[in-house]
Amino acid sequence: MSELSHVDREGRARMVDVSAKAETTRIAVAAGELRTTAEVIALVRADDMPKADVLSTARLAGISGAKKTSELIPLCHQLALSSVKVEFGFTDTAITIEASAKTTGQTGVEMEALTAVAVAGLTLHDMVKAVDPAAVLNNVRLLTKEGGKHGHWTRPEHVESTAAGRAAADPTSGSDGAPVAAPRPHPDRDSRSAVVLVASTRAAAGTRADTTGPAITEWLAAQGFSVRGPLVYPDAEIGTGLADALLDGPALVITTGGTGASPTDSTPEATRAVLDRELPGVADAIRQRGTAKFPLAALSRGVAGLAGSTIVVNLPGSPGGVKDGIAVLEPLLNHLLAQVAGGGDHE
Repeated sequence: MSELSHVDREGRARMVDVSAKAETTRIAVAAGELRTTAEVIALVRADDMPKADVLSTARLAGISGAKKTSELIPLCHQLALSSVKVEFGFTDTAITIEASAKTTGQTGVEMEALTAVAVAGLTLHDMVKAVDPAAVLNNVRLLTKEGGKHGHWTRPEHVESTAAGRAAADPTSGSDGAPVAAPRPHPDRDSRSAVVLVASTRAAAGTRADTTGPAITEWLAAQGFSVRGPLVYPDAEIGTGLADALLDGPALVITTGGTGASPTDSTPEATRAVLDRELPGVADAIRQRGTAKFPLAALSRGVAGLAGSTIVVNLPGSPGGVKDGIAVLEPLLNHLLAQVAGGGDHE
């Protein structure tokens, strides 16, 4: 059994010294729900509660709570949060809450995400208590976390509920009414939003200049995409990079690098971990185009598929491999985006 990190050998509470830990990107997603009545759900959805702006008020309270976590929980470290997001969904008798927190540092943001859910939920309770004083905040839990030496962690039962939730008719909640952490588009998301992600240990360390990420970014911009990146991560942290890239539910994520057979190449494995459905024909076409000119291109293990409603494509880490990938994607991309969005009839 692992030792409790916040208890010393004498059994006294302590604040953990994290000074020796590596600074990495840390992301955590938490969830909860406010169980209430169908009447309250209808009033909140119609923005017709006696206290107006229920969800906006609860969202701001959750963000503020995350920022004050170290003041509320004595042994938590003060963190420079780079992002806190709070979102809501509905079932017949519950308002579901999902919060994500992100930082780059030496300790995780699990407590910040959980605090955001708890404070947002308590604020919801305060806003609806005039109509339903018996409302109950429950099931506050951590769903996923990324970063640090342990890398990616997902709550075991969340793996199954996420898969079920993505297939449900209501994209804001799982089949059990709980919000899912899977990447999904915001209602007002840019339908041509993209993230470019580079897997390269040397580029992340600054010992090698990457040219593949900028080439993909330039091509996407010319196609009318709003592009974030290139985001550069060491090979060993590409899973964290994917979580970062998918956090806002972009329409498209293109990775470059880490698709070969070397011991550190892990982009395909990290990508499969977030995919719901693969698009094997896209990955095969990229390999075939490269192999026609350069036989070693057959060694690329890149994959493509859908993570929620986000298209994810792995490209090799060479300029030639990226060029081949762009040539394959260019005639496919608009139709693929339309299909994922619910259109794109087979003509």
